[in-house]
Amino acid sequence: MTESTQACSERSYQITERDLPLSCPLPSMALWNAHPRVYLDIESHGEVICPYCGTHYTLQRPAS
Repeated sequence: MTESTQACSERSYQITERDLPLSCPLPSMALWNAHPRVYLDIESHGEVICPYCGTHYTLQRPAS
């Protein structure tokens, strides 16, 4: 996620390890219309849902 986006405008985001630690909204998102920033544990299961807005995040790991 390198481009600036409006906070929580999509319902699903795919992130990479470069985006860790994961917070919602993401650092690239405008905060003026978003909920408070919360850090999410995505590394345990590879996906997580934000408890504030319901946005689903999926961690894309490199193929091994």
